[in-house]
Amino acid sequence: MTNEQAKADLADILDGVQEQMRIIARLQQERAELTGRATVRGKRVTVVVNADNTVIETQFGPNIEDLGYAEIAKAITDAAQQASADVARKTRDLMAPLDNHRARMPKLSDLVEGMPEVRAPEPVPAPTAPPNAKERREFSDGSGMRFTDTETVERDRGGSVTDSSW
Repeated sequence: MTNEQAKADLADILDGVQEQMRIIARLQQERAELTGRATVRGKRVTVVVNADNTVIETQFGPNIEDLGYAEIAKAITDAAQQASADVARKTRDLMAPLDNHRARMPKLSDLVEGMPEVRAPEPVPAPTAPPNAKERREFSDGSGMRFTDTETVERDRGGSVTDSSW
């Protein structure tokens, strides 16, 4: 690759980064205005959340008195979870142009020969089960995360710092 070609490639990359920064600034402002809404139990309970999944409004509709306290509590939880899913979907839709722009940008492995592909890990979804539910206890047994793409290596027991030959 010639020096002029490298300069042109770098200029293209910098233009792409500047465009991406403009997109990010616009999307951050638009995201801050998003809300998610869900209504459950025959329009008796409505919850609205903001883009950070903070409940910003809870409304009870007609005939809420027909529900018991436990039913109302469950309805609020269900509505809040559905409202959070709604705002998450809206956020994904909003961020789609940024994802498309990123897909067009060259990867580090495209620019540096032999460089391995580097990707950020996908976040682990948080459980929606109540605090003491069985689903939450599955990982609280100390086993932590489970990896499937690993290799087991037998260790040589000799030569450790506790070896008597020291």
